[in-house]
Amino acid sequence: MLNRIQNALRACGIDIWRILETEEETAELFFVKKELDTRRIKDTRKWLVTVFRKENRDGQELSGETTVTVTPAMDDVQIEHALKDAFFAAQFALNPSYELPDPVKAETVRKTGFLAESPLSETAKVMTEALFAADKHGDAFLNSAELFIVKKASRVIASTGTDVSWTDGNVNGEYVVQCKEPEDVEMHHSFKYDECRPEELTKAVDAALMFVRDRARAQKILKSGNYDILLTGEELSEMFSYYGFRSNASAVYAHYSDWEEGRDVQGPEDGEPIDLTLTATAPYNGEGLPMRDFPLLRGGKLQGIYGETRFCRYLGIEPTGQFRKSVCGNPGTETFEEMKKRPCLWAVSFSDFQMDAFSGHFGGEIRLAYLIEDGKAIPVTGGSLNGNLLEAQKHVRFSKERFACADYEGPYAMLLPDVPVAGSDSDE
Repeated sequence: MLNRIQNALRACGIDIWRILETEEETAELFFVKKELDTRRIKDTRKWLVTVFRKENRDGQELSGETTVTVTPAMDDVQIEHALKDAFFAAQFALNPSYELPDPVKAETVRKTGFLAESPLSETAKVMTEALFAADKHGDAFLNSAELFIVKKASRVIASTGTDVSWTDGNVNGEYVVQCKEPEDVEMHHSFKYDECRPEELTKAVDAALMFVRDRARAQKILKSGNYDILLTGEELSEMFSYYGFRSNASAVYAHYSDWEEGRDVQGPEDGEPIDLTLTATAPYNGEGLPMRDFPLLRGGKLQGIYGETRFCRYLGIEPTGQFRKSVCGNPGTETFEEMKKRPCLWAVSFSDFQMDAFSGHFGGEIRLAYLIEDGKAIPVTGGSLNGNLLEAQKHVRFSKERFACADYEGPYAMLLPDVPVAGSDSDE
C-alpha cells in the first residue's frame, strides 16, 4: 500500500508529503456484572497522508497542508482522487512557510514488557481478573465494564527522507459501580495504562466500590463557603494541564499566553515549588520527530516553550513535539493521612471536573466529597467548587504517596487552601 500511495502522489504532482502508517490489534471485552457479554478481536490498518502545498503571494512564501485517510479498501483511482482533493483544499489553509522536521532514519524501536510481548488474550485474562478481584462486596458491585487491550505499530515516511517506526500499546477501559441502598447510585470510572498494571486496576476498583457505597449514603449538608480542598488521583492531571497549555508554542504564538523561559509562573509564598516534566511516551511523534522528556517547571519557574514543528519554527525555537503525559516530581512533605487531619473537603468525584487554561479557574459539580471536621469524615454530595489556580498554586501542598496512570504520574493528592465552594444549600 505504501508504494501505491507514493505512486499516486507522484501521479498527482505532489512533491512534499508525509505518511503515517498505523496497524492496530485490539481485543475488546464487554461485561455485564461479572459475565462476559461480548468479545471482539479487531485488526485495523490505515494511512494518514499529509500533503503540503507551497505558494508565493505578494512576495511572501506560504504553505498549506491537508491530511486524508487512506484505507485498504481504496483502489488506485480512489487514492488519487482523495490526494487531488486534499492538495486542492490545501490552498485555502495557507500560513507562513516553515521548515519541516529534519530527516531521521532509524531502525524500528520496539516496546518491551508483558503487554508488548504477550498475546492479547494473555493480557486480557490478567486484566479481567484484576478488574473483578475487588468485586466481592454484597452492597456495592460492578454493574458493567469494558476492557480494551491495544497493540500498535506505527511508521512515518516523508518526502524529506524521514523513515522511522515503533511499536506501542495500552490497556484502557471503563466500568460502572453501583450501590442500591439506601439510595440507588451508579458511578462511572475510566482507566488507561501504558503497560499491564493489574495491581493498579484492582486498587482503583476497590476504591471506586468504597466511594459508591459512601455516595449512596452521602448527605446534602455542604454549606457555601471557602474550604481547604483535597484533590486526588486523575484530577491532578487536569490541574497540571494549565501549565502545559500556557507553555505550548501554539498558545504563545497566538498570544493566548505571554509565558517565556525563566518566568516564575507559580509565584509561591508558602507553598511547595512545582517540578513538572513532560514525558515522551513514544520514541517519535506523528511528524517523525524524535521525542525526549522535556523539563517544563523547576521550582515553579518555566524552563522553556515546547510544541509541534510549525509553531516552534515560527518562534525560532527547537521543535519538541506534543506530549500526553506529565510527571510531577514533588516528593511531598505530608502523608495523605496527615493531610486529612486538618479541617478540609476531600473532593472525590465530579460530574465534570474542568480546568480553564485561559483564566486558571477550575471546578465542577460535586458528586461525592468527604467533609472532614474534628477528625470525622462525612460523605456529602451536591454543590460545586470554583477555584483559581493562580492564587491556590502559591500555597499548594503535595502528599508523599504517589499515583500513576497513562497521562499523569506524581503525588496522589494536592491540598489547595481557601477555595470557594457553593454548597448543596444553593442547589435548592
